[in-house]
Amino acid sequence: MKNYFDLKGQVAIVTGCSTGLGVQMAKALANQGANIVAVARRQNLIDEVAKQIADEYGVETLAVRCDITDTANVEAMVDAVMEKFGRIDILINNAGTGAVAPAEDITDEQFANEMNIDLFGSFRVARAVAKKAMIPAKYGRIINIASMYGLVGNKIAGSSPYHAAKGGVVNLTRALAAEWGKYSITVNAICPGYFYTPLTVDTLNSEFFQQNARTMIPEERYGNEGELDTAAVFLASPNSAYVTGVNLPVDGGYTCM
Repeated sequence: MKNYFDLKGQVAIVTGCSTGLGVQMAKALANQGANIVAVARRQNLIDEVAKQIADEYGVETLAVRCDITDTANVEAMVDAVMEKFGRIDILINNAGTGAVAPAEDITDEQFANEMNIDLFGSFRVARAVAKKAMIPAKYGRIINIASMYGLVGNKIAGSSPYHAAKGGVVNLTRALAAEWGKYSITVNAICPGYFYTPLTVDTLNSEFFQQNARTMIPEERYGNEGELDTAAVFLASPNSAYVTGVNLPVDGGYTCM
């Protein structure tokens, strides 16, 4: 029998891998045999994540502290991964932030910060990984974590910088897919809907948001833990070689209406 999603021996970098969705996707890839590089700014948290994944899944792990707004930091992180593993097969660009305020009150600093982390940060990491590892190897799977808010606007929580940055990630995904296809590198994006994370739990549990979920989401609920994992594994698979430049909503149907 063929295991279409076997990732044994492959090396996957996951940014924003200290809590929440990043950790869940890292575990999903480890479950398929991938060695995991946990990347985030808080060393103590990624050390714990790396140890937990190594213990639970029996794969090799590495924890590398990295600020994705710092180009030298990003280059050094990729060098450290190449020094240990000699390859990078999969990148999940998951690190991000979110400024919430009415558009008319958003400051220049908030807008610039959002762009620098969510959009430019994703590009910095993809650029370094492609140049140092994937283009020379003529192979790669890059998965950008955008958002359903990169595809549509919203009326309930003003977050225009986030929409702009994630919309940028959506088209950056297409641009990189077009450029790097000749190197057998696929570049795709996942556009999650509402998922519980340490950053969103209080907002999502409010009565206002609960009512919105029942109205705006065909499945009338938020995403559960693990429901992003299969999308990540699918796009990371060597057998998904002909899928590139795609933006895949995992949103309970939010963007179909």
